[in-house]
Amino acid sequence: MVPYDKRSGKIWYNNELVNWEDVKLHVLSHGLHYGSFVFEGLRVYDGEIFKLKEHTDRFFYSAKRMDIKIPYSKEELNEATKKIVSVQKVQNGYIRPFAWRGSEMMAVSAQNTKIHVAIATWEWGTYFDPKLKLEGIKLNISKWRRPAPNTIPWDTKASGLYMICTLSKHEAEREGYTDSLMLDHEENIAEATGANIFFKDKKGDLHTPIPDSFLDGITRRTVIDIAKSKNIKVNERKISPNEISEFVGCFLTGTAAEITPVSKIADNEYKVCDVILDLSKSYDQLVRKKRAA
Repeated sequence: MVPYDKRSGKIWYNNELVNWEDVKLHVLSHGLHYGSFVFEGLRVYDGEIFKLKEHTDRFFYSAKRMDIKIPYSKEELNEATKKIVSVQKVQNGYIRPFAWRGSEMMAVSAQNTKIHVAIATWEWGTYFDPKLKLEGIKLNISKWRRPAPNTIPWDTKASGLYMICTLSKHEAEREGYTDSLMLDHEENIAEATGANIFFKDKKGDLHTPIPDSFLDGITRRTVIDIAKSKNIKVNERKISPNEISEFVGCFLTGTAAEITPVSKIADNEYKVCDVILDLSKSYDQLVRKKRAA
C-alpha cells in the first residue's frame, strides 16, 4: 500500500487546494503534542457522499467540545468536501476532514493558536478483509477500559481518545484476533476499537450498549432504524460481559466497518446468521440508493 504521505492529487487545506505532498504541519503544532485535534470519517458510494450533513454536524460538535472554533461555516465545509471528492474523482472511498491547533503556543494553554482545517479523500475498499466480512471477524477482550464520562469529552471524535484503541487493536492482532472488544469504566460492554457493537439473541432481538461513555455512531443509528423498519426489536441497554455466551449472533457497525459480522469473542462463537446478512444487504442498498434508483 502506498504510504499516505506519498500519494498524489490535492487536499483541501485552509480553503485552498494544495498538492498532496505539500500539505505540512510543523512538528511543534499543539495538535500533535496535546491531542487538540478533531476529525470525521465519511464514505463515498458511487460518487455520492453518505450522510454528509450528519457528519459535518458531529465534526462541529466535536470541535466545540474541544474548545476549537472552526473558522468556516458548515455550509462552506460541506461544499469543500464535495469539491475535493470531485477533484480527486473518488467513486468509492473515504473522506477525512480534520481540524487542529497550530504552533503559535507550546503549552497546555492554547487560546492564541491558529485553527487549521483540512479535508482529504481517497479510494478505499472495506475496512476489514472482504473474506472476514463474510465469515465474521474474531475479537479478544481488551484490558483497557473506556474512561468515565466525567474524565474526557467522550462524545467527540478527538485524536487522544483513540490511544487506547490503538493499544487494544495491536494486542489483539498479536494474539491472532482481528479487533478488540472494549469494556467501559463500569465493566460493561462498550464497543470495539473503532466501531459500535450489536448482539442477537435466540428470539431474534438485537441488543446494543447505551452510548454513555463512547461515541454514538452515525452508522449505529442508521442500522437501528433499518432494524426497526424490519420489525426487529432493538434493546439499547447495559450489557454485562457475562451475557456474551448467551447471544447467538454479533456484528459491528461503523463508517469504516459498515456492518461486519463477528464470529468469535474470546472463547464464545457466533453464527453469521441471515438476520445480520439481511441487515448488511439493506444497509448496502441504502448507501447506494442513488445508483439503485
